[in-house]
Amino acid sequence: MIAGLYTNEWKRTLRCGEPRASQAGTSAVLNGWLRARRDLGGIIFIELWDHTGVTQIVFSPEDAPEVHSRAKDLRSEYVLAVRGTLRLRPEGTENPAISTGMVELAAEDFVLLSQSGLPPFDPDNAESVSEDLRMKYRYIDLRREGMQRNLRLRHKAVQYTRNYFDARGFLEVETPIFTKSTPEGARDYLVPSRVNPGEFYALPQSPQLYKQILMLSGVDRYIQIARCFRDEDLRADRQPEFTQIDVEMSFIDEEDVMVLVEPFLIGLFKETAGCDVEAPFPRMTWREAMERYGSDKPDLRIDMSIVDLSEAFIGGENPFAPIIAEGGAVKGLRLPGGAGMSRKELSDLEGRAKELGGAGMANFQIKDGTLKGPLVKFLSDEASSRLTEISGLTPDDVLFVMAGKRWAEACEILGQIRLELARGRGLVREGWKFLWVTEFPLFEWDDAEMRWFAVHHPFTAPMDRDAERLKSDPGSVRSRAYDIVLNGTELGGGSIRIHNSELQNAAFDALGISPEVARSRFGFLLDALSFGTPPHGGIALGLDRLVMLICGAKSIREVMAFPKNQKAQCPLTGAPSRVDPSQLEQLYILSTAPQEE
Repeated sequence: MIAGLYTNEWKRTLRCGEPRASQAGTSAVLNGWLRARRDLGGIIFIELWDHTGVTQIVFSPEDAPEVHSRAKDLRSEYVLAVRGTLRLRPEGTENPAISTGMVELAAEDFVLLSQSGLPPFDPDNAESVSEDLRMKYRYIDLRREGMQRNLRLRHKAVQYTRNYFDARGFLEVETPIFTKSTPEGARDYLVPSRVNPGEFYALPQSPQLYKQILMLSGVDRYIQIARCFRDEDLRADRQPEFTQIDVEMSFIDEEDVMVLVEPFLIGLFKETAGCDVEAPFPRMTWREAMERYGSDKPDLRIDMSIVDLSEAFIGGENPFAPIIAEGGAVKGLRLPGGAGMSRKELSDLEGRAKELGGAGMANFQIKDGTLKGPLVKFLSDEASSRLTEISGLTPDDVLFVMAGKRWAEACEILGQIRLELARGRGLVREGWKFLWVTEFPLFEWDDAEMRWFAVHHPFTAPMDRDAERLKSDPGSVRSRAYDIVLNGTELGGGSIRIHNSELQNAAFDALGISPEVARSRFGFLLDALSFGTPPHGGIALGLDRLVMLICGAKSIREVMAFPKNQKAQCPLTGAPSRVDPSQLEQLYILSTAPQEE
């Protein structure tokens, strides 16, 4: 079969998802892909698809014998233009599951616009094949209704974002993609400069420095749908290149950011998902989140929280007493309705706690009115009563107990156990639970490098009453940083920035960044800060993660048109790939990678 020309007579008058019963008896031309084909007793039925949906086409040997004869050679994913008359489907053959299910197009003629080879998979059953195969043939995968829906929702989210911030006086500014390498945090992607031999650009991990400079330039309110790049290990919610909603404002504090972002997210969910979100969003400090949920991004849909049980284990002969005496803590997690767990289930959970780094995990239950568990023999009656009271343990429950030399250690392990128990036992409620987490530590200690690192980035301002401890006790300094969390996923974060060059230098000093190194990496920022800088701050929201959650997708790869796989490769194009040695020579680069055989 030879493909024909696409002339004016074959231009579509309706898209494939538009025909309705009210149009029965009218002529129409449809263009699209052949999605399914059935030959029933000589009559040929096909489904013609485009991004709006499908319409059933009927080729009848009685109505148009020559057209019916040619239709016998049509195959899946052929591109067609079909002319015919819309009519109601015969009674009993309607398909109310689709918008066009009450009508069909009786074909009077068609033209083949493009043939297709045998598709490597059926777009309607793509879930049954590997993700790498789908990504290699992404143009087939994107023909799925689910992927089309995700891309439409992403588009809608971006349009809503631009309109929302435009209405509030934000100026959209594009910042450079080729920028300076400032290695603090994730690894940079480096780009060699041909005209500056031996020197490199970096792809931006975020527009952070540029947007701060825009603030001291008087821009006042900045927004960008920004492309960012980080050379880091991949997970379901990470990609080497991603998109964030990047916002910065002058003369503001934390409250101004939250008051701006909450209505934005509420409106975005209403506009794209048609759902209402509870407001105002609750807030808690990082310390409280860790103490209660063992996570800095807790899922509030789970009605379980961690409690401190140290009081019940102080002194005596119990094995936790020495840990408490040395400054550690004992934490507990009560599982409602867990009393029926088998001995194997309890043993498996203890093994899981050890996998997560714990020395072990004890458990307690109330049976026949008496507290039971491996450690009960070490507790006095008073301590047992206190344990039951603090934990809220009932005969229907089981209490898991973990000790740690650091309070955070026990919390983090129980926090992971909390998630796994809730997911495994169906204890995660439906709905959307937003949360602001505030007052993160400004720095965290790295044992390998024996120095402090910035938890967010080195331009985050310390809380005013903690700033004096930058030099004497950096680990105790809290930041003016905040994260927005949804259902246990971090959507984004931001902070109030340092707007004083002396304070910025003090922060660099606490991070072990010498004045020479600071000048080399950030000299342009330090210079800019010396020319009058307004108090400013902002936030960056992960657009990919946000759309992923709204769509109910399992991975951000499902809401990106052309993502990389978990090895940071593009199966579609074969990137990254080797390049001709002459190209490297022009860039003054010598590759030390093993040569391909």
